[in-house]
Amino acid sequence: MTNPIIRVEGVNKEYGKGKNTVAALKDINLEITPGEFIAIVGPSGCGKSTLLHVMAGLEQPTNGRILLDGVDVTLISERDLPKVRAEKIGFVFQSFLLIDDLTSYENIEAVLWPNEELRKDTQEEMTLEVLREVDMLERRDHRPMQLSGGEQQRVAIARALVNNPPILFCDEPTGNLDSQTGETILKMIAKLNKERNMTVVLVTHESSLTKYAKRIIHMLDGAISSVR
Repeated sequence: MTNPIIRVEGVNKEYGKGKNTVAALKDINLEITPGEFIAIVGPSGCGKSTLLHVMAGLEQPTNGRILLDGVDVTLISERDLPKVRAEKIGFVFQSFLLIDDLTSYENIEAVLWPNEELRKDTQEEMTLEVLREVDMLERRDHRPMQLSGGEQQRVAIARALVNNPPILFCDEPTGNLDSQTGETILKMIAKLNKERNMTVVLVTHESSLTKYAKRIIHMLDGAISSVR
């Protein structure tokens, strides 16, 4: 039996203290196998983005365990966590989060700069490869303001891929795009899942965007309400 690449065990996440405590996640248990395409759906405020952030190590759970590819990220120090995230995951945000003063090429290559073991020519090769993969090679020298929303998201996806991580987390990746552009981005993510055998965890509030997922996790009020 294949070991899960993501394992969530008894995870709770609370914000605030005392009477002001808000339970964002309630006893979440979940296993995701390598190469799966998972969609997490539910209304706004149900905890789906919080769950994604906790799984990605961007936030710490109040209690419980998160294992990414066998590594318990809840036990990793704040100093070492960025290195683990860089090796294990890529993250695509709704708002792209590109650096305005950098070109498409530079936004992607910047992810590789902290890795002093990579030679400059290797960094260039890796950056050009992912630009080619998302069909943005011709726009490599354009800055974000010179790109459409769909093109910015393609660059953001390439940035998430450049380290060749086994897991891709996508938080409402089509939320700032029109329906046609969003469909193109979704097809690209599905293609990456298939061709790279990359594990994809997609959060969305639009049920129509779940058609490529192998499994759909429904959330309500901070808990998993159903899985299908």
